[in-house]
Amino acid sequence: MQNRIPKMGRGVWQAIGLLGITLLTRGWLQASPVTFVFTSDVHYGIARSSFRGAAQVEAAIVNAALVRKINRLPEVMMPKDEGLRAGQGVGLVDFVVVTGDITNRQELYPLPIQSSAVSWQQFSSGFLEAVALRAPSGSRTPILVLPGNHDISNAIGSPNRLRPETDATAMAEIYNRNMQPAVPRTKDTYRFASDKVYYSKDFGGAHLVFLTIWPDSQARAWMEQDLRTVAATTPIFIFCHDQPDIEAKHLTNPNGKRDINSRDKFENLVVDVCAGGSTVEANTLLEQRALAKFLRAHRNIAAYFHGNANWQEFYTWKGPDGDLALPVFRVDSPIKGRDSGKDESKLSFQVVTYDLAVKRLTARECRWNALGREDRDATPVDWAAVRTINLP
Repeated sequence: MQNRIPKMGRGVWQAIGLLGITLLTRGWLQASPVTFVFTSDVHYGIARSSFRGAAQVEAAIVNAALVRKINRLPEVMMPKDEGLRAGQGVGLVDFVVVTGDITNRQELYPLPIQSSAVSWQQFSSGFLEAVALRAPSGSRTPILVLPGNHDISNAIGSPNRLRPETDATAMAEIYNRNMQPAVPRTKDTYRFASDKVYYSKDFGGAHLVFLTIWPDSQARAWMEQDLRTVAATTPIFIFCHDQPDIEAKHLTNPNGKRDINSRDKFENLVVDVCAGGSTVEANTLLEQRALAKFLRAHRNIAAYFHGNANWQEFYTWKGPDGDLALPVFRVDSPIKGRDSGKDESKLSFQVVTYDLAVKRLTARECRWNALGREDRDATPVDWAAVRTINLP
């Protein structure tokens, strides 16, 4: 005798489906394991010195090749290592994260670089619209985008001469995409001082926090409010552009009018005024200690993901005083990679899987141009570094 599904109205089944989706997205049900792709610093507007046998290859071309490899992930097998889902197919991808420097600074010298508006259009068509992955829900895999220092400098100005002097197109688009304001910002109405990108999402029982540039005092105040309803046993992952040991030049200028100028060279990307000195060579120990204090108060912050420094590395941030052990995941840049810029076979993004049922997270370096100049879209990816951490 066949099992029969009770006959219910379409509205009832829709309500049940919506309830399930709500429970999943709010973290009340665990949908583990979760798999996501992590990349950064795509720098539309400039070129790689070489790529697949050609010289001075524009970012739009390189990133198109990157996206084509990302789109092939569902048919790729995980390596047979000690990490989560070893030897299994990558399969469906829950989300993709890009932690900034979508555009390159629209600098005038030594060579003119295209505007933020042009670079954003290339990113929109060549990345946002071109990624063809599917999430477990059956919908298109969401792409979570954060701003980097170049995106912000294009909007607010830079110590270097820009043309145009400001263009907030990318920042307005990133803000609208993530914050969904009632009145969308435009390149003319976007205001960096008030229009910060701070948001959080729950996936598979973990709480993911997305920040503009770095967890400065303003971002930490926002996080204190955001985390008030997050259980102490829930793993928290931070995503932002800058590494925990922030560079002094990204802090606010401590000199004179505290403005952005070619003399002092501070970029005013975070609200904290540089406390370690009056030049961009100053140390950032006080700023790092403030972050370390916050991390000690929120022990369930289990991982930190960033770009900016432009190379692949899994490391542990011990804090300025050596009293922390924060797992950090630094990702390569397809355009400005420190190592992959010299050896294109090292071009990589990360494929990250976590599972709260076993309280573990595995990040794998995925080399997407493994044969270097001989690589083509049909060439298999190569797996390199891997790191597995325990979760709260």
